[in-house]
Amino acid sequence: MSVYRRIASFKDVAAVRQYIAELGIHLELEETIEPAPDSPLAAQAQIHDRTLGNRWTIHPMEGWDGTTDGRATDAVRRRWRHFGQSGAKLIWGGEALAVVPEGRANPNQLMIDACTADSLAELRDLVHDEHRRCFGDTDDLLLGFQLTHSGRFCRPTGKLEPVIAYRHPVLDPKFGVDSDHCIITDDQIKRLIDHYVEAGKIAQRVGADFVDVKHCHGYLLHEFLSAHTRPGPFGGSFENRTRLLREIVSGIRAEAPGLLIGVRLSAFDSIAYRPDPQRSSPGKPGPGIPEAFDGAVYDYGFGVDRGDPTGYDLSETRQFLELLRELDIRLVNLTAGSPYYNPHLQRPALFPPSDGYQPPEDPLVGVARQIDVVAQLKAEFEDLFIVGTAYTYLQDYLPHVAQYYVRHGKVDSVGLGRMVLSYPQLPADTLAGRAMDRKRVCRTFSDCTTGPRNGLPSGCYPLDDFYKNSEEGARFRLIKEQVKKV
Repeated sequence: MSVYRRIASFKDVAAVRQYIAELGIHLELEETIEPAPDSPLAAQAQIHDRTLGNRWTIHPMEGWDGTTDGRATDAVRRRWRHFGQSGAKLIWGGEALAVVPEGRANPNQLMIDACTADSLAELRDLVHDEHRRCFGDTDDLLLGFQLTHSGRFCRPTGKLEPVIAYRHPVLDPKFGVDSDHCIITDDQIKRLIDHYVEAGKIAQRVGADFVDVKHCHGYLLHEFLSAHTRPGPFGGSFENRTRLLREIVSGIRAEAPGLLIGVRLSAFDSIAYRPDPQRSSPGKPGPGIPEAFDGAVYDYGFGVDRGDPTGYDLSETRQFLELLRELDIRLVNLTAGSPYYNPHLQRPALFPPSDGYQPPEDPLVGVARQIDVVAQLKAEFEDLFIVGTAYTYLQDYLPHVAQYYVRHGKVDSVGLGRMVLSYPQLPADTLAGRAMDRKRVCRTFSDCTTGPRNGLPSGCYPLDDFYKNSEEGARFRLIKEQVKKV
């Protein structure tokens, strides 16, 4: 198997640049990190009538650690306090909130409904209180709730209970779909729209600044963007495949006037991958290879090259961003792929989760791909405020890359996901001119994914003592040992 250099092995920026050149990719980084107020990462931005205080964003993450009725626990509250302490001025959702019980990705996912409104208000206040305590002001802080339905990956009771937009020749056999019974009907979609609208009203009532109508990572609304083969008003043409978005936005605008709306979008996708069986051994999956597809045209993805589904095509992505312009949606968070079927594309990592595969490319290639796509789209949509993704794998050199791309207008804000689990104060340290705490930097061991894949909460089991020393941490280590023996 290929051996890729670990980011922690590089001694300085020059060494990283040399390796980037050896890989033959384009990825820029700056020599030194500037503190606030001169840093590009400290620059304010205007979003509609709101002022955003800097260019750091916290991505939404599912902790798998709420109550079974969708409310916050102490572990959830701890995580949201960290969001407030991070120094980032854009909190994109905190974590994904299911709009209906059957749409949850796990039995402990947070929900947004009348019964959980007080719990969500508490989380919102925790972020503001911690941010105010650490930084003195929240006037330039924007916090939103991510509204979601997990679609094909629903596990509301622990077992897979998929809700799909259409039959998929690759994903259906991969995830055990063998009949049409789980295709959501047009009538069910109309009722689901009402739930999204109600969620928008609740978000506004408890103090959120915006909602994210989530269209990424293979979940339901993202799957509708590729519903070329679905008949009726929600499939086929681009207009039909985006009808769900337009009707949700129209309803929220009517029922919650003044609430900002954003969209997190998988800008491109790819066919699913699996471990190469010829290069796998017990306890160690092989590198990822594309699943087989015999057709001449791949009509089952969004932002996918129909002739070569391992590549991307941004034609409809551009069309979608044009639609967001028309809908007066300016907040856009770009990601790619799905953690369920092509994680190397979605969140580059050197170490796979327990159910994953070894990276088929150097993870830096995946980082550069996402950053380059965002730069392309930002150049064409200067009026959209675009948040970039896939920075965590850069580790010690994350701020060096982030500073370059924000300075040169190739992205508006840099989003952090996994990194926040181990090192939530990274934005604050960077802006204050403090050296990074290397012992807390996420090394992409993927344990925050392996845990949930095995029924445990998501957390940083290697670096966060809260998880490392917990009962779940002990169970996690046993699971890791068992995985190695399989």
